[in-house]
Amino acid sequence: MRQSATAATAAWLEAEPASVAENLALDEVLLEAAHAGRLAGPVVRTWMAAEPTVVLGSSSRVHDEVDVAACAAAGAEILRRPSGGLTVLLGPGCLMWSVITPHPDAVPPIELLHATMLEPLVAALQAADRAVERRGSSDIALLTAGQARKVSGNALRVRRAAVLYHGTLLDAFDLDAIGRILRHPPREPDYRGRRAHGDFLANLGLGRVTLEQVVRSAFRADRVTTAWPRDRVAALVADRYAKAEWTHRW
Repeated sequence: MRQSATAATAAWLEAEPASVAENLALDEVLLEAAHAGRLAGPVVRTWMAAEPTVVLGSSSRVHDEVDVAACAAAGAEILRRPSGGLTVLLGPGCLMWSVITPHPDAVPPIELLHATMLEPLVAALQAADRAVERRGSSDIALLTAGQARKVSGNALRVRRAAVLYHGTLLDAFDLDAIGRILRHPPREPDYRGRRAHGDFLANLGLGRVTLEQVVRSAFRADRVTTAWPRDRVAALVADRYAKAEWTHRW
């Protein structure tokens, strides 16, 4: 197994902005800082949305991936993140995790980035007594009742000298809500086999405290920091994440 690039150098950021938009902006601001050489090493963080929220991938088409009427009926806000991948539904019971890593010399190949991030996380989940493995290009699946059911979907954004890698960890989430609000995705990994959301997804059932410890252990995030650039985050929300032309551009 490849060793995490964050070994012995990562900071654990204890900061959770109030809104999903601010959390998305914080990931991007930290990526900017890493790219500009203002981060001494990787930063690891987790957060959780307080209310159901749809988050589009950077190139997602809203009506292809979201039942907009069902989303409105559920009172779920629609936002767009800076990374690739497909649309996700967030909310209580779905832990978000992010690793922002400077690469001042060169960014590794994409498959190596996936491995460097996911293999330590899989190992830490296995140590927490969950039978998980990597599936597809960037999923983690729980092996249950002879099937692989997705518990984590992940995405990345690459800059010339830094990478943002972030994703979901389903723990105690309302999986039925995903089927009501999100359409069947326009593309899927082979292991999904056209299964509906409810038959494809699963919860880890570890609890938020334990799951955060799993993430922290996976990336050896031993240094705690509480400082984060509030002003820059607020400006990015105002300039991008709060604007309909950003969210609904496709």
